Amino acid sequence: MVPGGVPFPMLSDPNGRIGEVYGVFDEEAGVDMRGRFIIDPDGVIVASETLTPPVGRNPAELIRQIQAFQHVRATGEVCPSGWQPGKPTLNPGPELVGKVYQIWKPEQA
Repeated sequence: MVPGGVPFPMLSDPNGRIGEVYGVFDEEAGVDMRGRFIIDPDGVIVASETLTPPVGRNPAELIRQIQAFQHVRATGEVCPSGWQPGKPTLNPGPELVGKVYQIWKPEQA
């Protein structure tokens, strides 16, 4: 990480062109709303969040979600709500449908 910087790409959108494409440009205010998008290596948006300017985003949650998507991609397992690296995951399949609450307990997160 560069001192004072962030370890991932960020961009500026002074004309709102990118915001228009991603649906976060506020035409009335003439600015982009606070938006973040997680895009996988195949170019697919796997997560997005849009907040109005008065409310900030949670960097820790963003990092947790990136770690979860990386884990899912590497293992094929799924990460339940609140999952943290090293905590239990789930194996997807028909037997899991409607039974997540029986298999995974929130205190495991």
